[in-house]
Amino acid sequence: MERSGISPEQFRELLIRLLNYGVLVRDESQTERELYDRFVRVEELAAELLGAFGLVIHHDRRFEYVRVYPPGSRTPGMDRADDQAFGGSLRARLGQHEVALILVLRAQYDKALREGKVDERGYATEPFEAIALAMKNWLNRSLPEKATERRRVFQRLKRLRLIEYREDEDLERSEAWLRIHPMIVDFVGDEAIEALSPPPAESEAP
Repeated sequence: MERSGISPEQFRELLIRLLNYGVLVRDESQTERELYDRFVRVEELAAELLGAFGLVIHHDRRFEYVRVYPPGSRTPGMDRADDQAFGGSLRARLGQHEVALILVLRAQYDKALREGKVDERGYATEPFEAIALAMKNWLNRSLPEKATERRRVFQRLKRLRLIEYREDEDLERSEAWLRIHPMIVDFVGDEAIEALSPPPAESEAP
């Protein structure tokens, strides 16, 4: 660690951040940029130390993010997205609305990827209205009716760094947009998407 130029205090701060949040995204903030750059310099040591506790680190160098998975998970992707996620603690349970939204976001991201509609950082941009429609088409369900519940669901996914949007007020405006982070591909395995029935085909004009 001496050769990395990272002090024991800085290394400890990095580990605490990873354990508390489970994710680092370099372009999220100046703080996360510094912590991510620090992680890159001590990645092997951090992986070895966390691995002793059964924790697995997934580092995506292309999109510059790090995610910590609890014991029993496989990376990238999760066998049981409804049982495993990260919020204020290393392991927390997702609600049904959150799981449904994550699955739809993954499906929408795949669609944007196929159509070449992702930016240079790998983000896909979608209007909230399209997300609500996709939820109906893919899962035959709607977003929570209560505004407070809708906000809670989107805020949770924002804390997981799966999506970005400017303000909570945007959630009530169908014309507002959100960005889907490329790590959605690692968060939800291909098997989960393949298990979904495809959305109904659009009827052709007579």
